[in-house]
Amino acid sequence: MHKVIWFTTGAFLQGLAMAVFLFPHAVPSGGVAGLAILNDYFFQVPLGLTLWIINFGLLLLAVKKLGKQTALWTIYCVAVTSVTVDWLSSLIQNPVNNILFDVIYGALIFGIGVGILFRYGASSGGMDILALIIAKWTGKKPGIILFWINSIVLLFTSLTVGAPIILFAVICQWISTKIIDYVRTAQFQKKAKQYM
Repeated sequence: MHKVIWFTTGAFLQGLAMAVFLFPHAVPSGGVAGLAILNDYFFQVPLGLTLWIINFGLLLLAVKKLGKQTALWTIYCVAVTSVTVDWLSSLIQNPVNNILFDVIYGALIFGIGVGILFRYGASSGGMDILALIIAKWTGKKPGIILFWINSIVLLFTSLTVGAPIILFAVICQWISTKIIDYVRTAQFQKKAKQYM
């Protein structure tokens, strides 16, 4: 029962960071978020729906690598995050004018949320799943693969939202990664070995 509480909390915090602090400025929190922004920009598809579709597709590819229980918890977390993003996005009309303020606070909250998910044995979905699959296939380090996947997505995103936003996205990635590592440290090493 306690896992449900932690997973719900972590996924909600992730969605909160996206909807309230990052998405209003079109700052992608990662690869899938970048794709969601691109899809919204070109096709006006709701951000939460795109997050759902992409994450579900990645989960179908990753079930064997993550295990059934972890995959099911990940689906739950993605659902909570997506619903949170759509719900809060409808309430946020005008973001704070200070984008740096929003990015810093968004990265902190995002990092705490994802860190909680990793610490208690779930994935946050997204490109980390794809990176783990490619790493298993190629023997390369998943961190390097994830970096390049996100970099490519952010490059394309910069064509629509502008280079300055991508700079803020890099700042967001750096801060959130530090927070994620801090929150997840105790159990992440054990989980990482299972995924490799």
